[in-house]
Amino acid sequence: MTTEPVTLITSRGEFHTALRDALAEAAQLGCPEIWLCDNDFGDWPLGERAVIAHFEQWALSRRKLVLLARHFDEVARRHPRWVEWRRTWSHIVSCRANPEVETGGFPSILLATGRVSVQLSNLEHYRGRMSHDKVDETRCKELIDAVLQRSEETFPATATGL
Repeated sequence: MTTEPVTLITSRGEFHTALRDALAEAAQLGCPEIWLCDNDFGDWPLGERAVIAHFEQWALSRRKLVLLARHFDEVARRHPRWVEWRRTWSHIVSCRANPEVETGGFPSILLATGRVSVQLSNLEHYRGRMSHDKVDETRCKELIDAVLQRSEETFPATATGL
């Protein structure tokens, strides 16, 4: 980890910028794992062209991306570019749901393992931090693990049927 400063997040715009910046950094440095955790990802910029380009750059080597949510309805509705990207890269993308966590009780985190984390501690007022600190990474991993334990694979990349 570097000694880069912690960036405080105090608005929706700053949250989106922190997510974009963290994904760009993960793509540039080739982080092996990215974990995204949110109630439904409805307010994340997942479908933006620049964000898709970061995912594309990041995915070029052996990687793992895990999305963890209560449900994926908003991803399908609001982020069609990401859904299309995911079809191509489904072999490295896992979408897991834990509907048992109450609305508002789900952590909102981006974790690029070994590099950077973005976490909102107050979802209503967009208060949080972007950090390169190992302590923050550990805290984020613990929050993700607590939700992950009772999650199950969901949101298939392609629809199958007769």
